[in-house]
Amino acid sequence: MYRPRLITSLSPDTDADGIKVYTIAADGKAVDISHYQPRLHAMKQARPVAWRDTPAFAICHEAANARYLVLGWWGNDNEMFIAVAAQDATGWVEDMSRYSFCLWDMEVMWHERNAFIECLYGAVPSLDAYRADRLCKT
Repeated sequence: MYRPRLITSLSPDTDADGIKVYTIAADGKAVDISHYQPRLHAMKQARPVAWRDTPAFAICHEAANARYLVLGWWGNDNEMFIAVAAQDATGWVEDMSRYSFCLWDMEVMWHERNAFIECLYGAVPSLDAYRADRLCKT
């Protein structure tokens, strides 16, 4: 059964490249970002993306039974690319045939879609404005 989950936008200095970082917790508690940072770094390194110049966000999701890390970024003018990792008994796994984002993550994605349109897909694009536009929901 669906119940709202706590969504938090972390400080802008959480990611050195300026990626917006959100947390979602099934239990309503604060998410320990240290569990996710090494994996986020590895996911970024695995992709040929200029992260400092790319509008992007990450969702560190403490789900009911696992940890999920969703990395989203914008490219090709108006496309949102997604990579998802889940932590299982073997460690972090990226396999879109097994793990994906969920409906709580989509709330962040909807906000990010709107922020992208407002801040980057208009007459005066601003990456700084995009990075400042964060979902605030507690």
